[in-house]
Amino acid sequence: MKALILVGGFGTRLRPLTLTLPKPLVEFANRPMILHQIEALVKVGVTDVVLAVNYRPEIMANFMKKYEEEYNIRIHFSVENEPLDTAGPLALAKDILGKDDTPFFVLNSDVICDFPFEELASFHKGHGGEGTIFVTRVDEPSKYGVVVNKPESTVIERFVEKPQIFVSNKINAGIYIFNPSVLDRIQPVPTSMEKVIFPALAAESQLHAMELPGFWMDVGQPRDFLTGTGLYLTSLSRKNPSSLASGSNFTGHNLVHPTAKIGENCKIGPNVVIGPGVVIGDGVRLSRTVVLEGSTIKSHAWVQSTIVGWHSTVGQWARLEGTTVLGDDVHIKDEVYVNGGCVLPHKSVSNNITEPSIIM
Repeated sequence: MKALILVGGFGTRLRPLTLTLPKPLVEFANRPMILHQIEALVKVGVTDVVLAVNYRPEIMANFMKKYEEEYNIRIHFSVENEPLDTAGPLALAKDILGKDDTPFFVLNSDVICDFPFEELASFHKGHGGEGTIFVTRVDEPSKYGVVVNKPESTVIERFVEKPQIFVSNKINAGIYIFNPSVLDRIQPVPTSMEKVIFPALAAESQLHAMELPGFWMDVGQPRDFLTGTGLYLTSLSRKNPSSLASGSNFTGHNLVHPTAKIGENCKIGPNVVIGPGVVIGDGVRLSRTVVLEGSTIKSHAWVQSTIVGWHSTVGQWARLEGTTVLGDDVHIKDEVYVNGGCVLPHKSVSNNITEPSIIM
């Protein structure tokens, strides 16, 4: 089987982290985002993975070399000279995706879920249509483009953008499977899957919807990254509870790399991920927070709803909250308060930041 991952461009929504690494390589639950997807694809028999990229492809290529051998797969890079939106990359990779008559998966690189690809492939084969998309239910459909099925059917009838009256609470989850024939509909020019290809398939009753079981989150921006981390840890607590941290320091679901060091009298959790080589001082309070590799949280700091970037330092008695994001090599001085700050790499912060702002 084959798959294409829409790696995309600059990752602006997840800055400042993406100023250091392309978004798919940013660690989610202590592993690069894209590895969660690739491992799930390998488990269902995918042997060829196409990464559609238009930003820093050389970094992606160098990173993925070792995983080709580890997973015994072929990873192809489809480099766009100009951004081709969400459908154009399929045409650019036609030689690989269309090399045989088996279906292929397509997914957005910043989607995190349980990746039930086997169930999706079985459902797709069963209905015989040209395409299937995973859909997920949301509480406020007026914020999204929603998917409307035909009555008592999985066939998609239409798509409605940000409906002001209720027509559906199901949205596109960013994971699809197609027959190779869909490639005949797409040219290697900027083309939207959602606005052009999906409506064309729906008009011919060739597009079906399957509801995604389990959790789902687009983690492409900091607030959702933190929310998705909590959902992932809850899922992990059911599937592999022994992988989570335990002990008097911890409450709720938390993931700690074995090389991290944690001081005395800390209170950590819920929904905290601590990366490799991290040092946590005595009396630290962490909740709903991700601390990336090589960072230090000094004694008695209070950190909530924050992403601490690689090799950064949070000073003693500092307080961070309000979806604060520290880039690579950022240093927060002792007793500094940061509320919703977005701090670019290699900066030092010695004054309080009381309102959401970008520190350059």
